[in-house]
Amino acid sequence: MKIKSSLVEVHIIRKIKDDIEFLLLKRSKEVEYPDLWQMVTGSIEKGEEFFQTALRELNEETGLKPIKLWLVPNINSYYEEEKKELNLIHVFVALVNKNNQVKISNEHTEFMWVDKKTAKQLVAWDGQRKSMNLIYDFFINKKNEDKFLEIKF
Repeated sequence: MKIKSSLVEVHIIRKIKDDIEFLLLKRSKEVEYPDLWQMVTGSIEKGEEFFQTALRELNEETGLKPIKLWLVPNINSYYEEEKKELNLIHVFVALVNKNNQVKISNEHTEFMWVDKKTAKQLVAWDGQRKSMNLIYDFFINKKNEDKFLEIKF
């Protein structure tokens, strides 16, 4: 089995009073995993650093630019049966201005801002829910502050 790392996952949040909301995107019927609710995901292009992919994909899929970006202390994974590959996914969280307008790409058909409970119910994989818990604890409960790496861009 081959192990590779060619994807990023970017959780987009905005602060609303004393809480945060997660941006979820609904995948188009024309792409893999149609109608699935997810955060921004994307493939690392040749010569890109992981954080550069996160910024590019964030802009391409939502039109948003983050105020700040962090590497989340969690790596997600999935197994591609056809290729016999385990893919490790670097997880980021992007804080955006609550007044910015979302402009989704043709990869998605809808978007919505939701609280943590709703977001966790809508996403498909446990690793995504774990990342959401870590992000929520970091922003709301001020936990694991030393484990989140702020990315300067």
